[in-house]
Amino acid sequence: MSVMSGIGMKAAVSCFARLSPLRFCCQQQQQWLLSRTLCSYKHGLLTAPPGIVQRNSSSTLQQEWSQDKILLSKACVKRLHEICDAGEFLRVQVEGGGCSGFQYKYSVDTIKNEDDRVFEQDGVAVVVDRDSLEFIKGGTLDFSQELIRSAFQIVGNPQAEQGCSCGSSFSVKL
Repeated sequence: MSVMSGIGMKAAVSCFARLSPLRFCCQQQQQWLLSRTLCSYKHGLLTAPPGIVQRNSSSTLQQEWSQDKILLSKACVKRLHEICDAGEFLRVQVEGGGCSGFQYKYSVDTIKNEDDRVFEQDGVAVVVDRDSLEFIKGGTLDFSQELIRSAFQIVGNPQAEQGCSCGSSFSVKL
């Protein structure tokens, strides 16, 4: 377990306060539940499992969450090699809509934003903004080719309670 106090603890609490409601929950016994990772706050100390809070080269606190990622299937990587030119990547977004409440949106893009997370594999890149990542983290981006359609889709999404039959929309677990 890592223990932080003083300025480091205040910075960590400040980071926790900026998290979205889906990632931030304060329970009665002063425990912080963050992305299924249990951290506790007792006697002025914030205790977290190793690897949750790290210092980067500029000595500022940075959180790395192993769950905050998506996997890319071989079919997805192969298709991205076919459709993306140099400097292009696939952007995955989640927005309200669809028959289940939220829908996946895919586009080829060349501009990365400050809040984007980049996932690279075998020379291709997929970019997901921070808010959208909350809805798809832990899932796998796949490319499906069937008689009636060919499409990218998120499969095995642990954040989704149910989805539509075509795989383009989903409802969120609460």
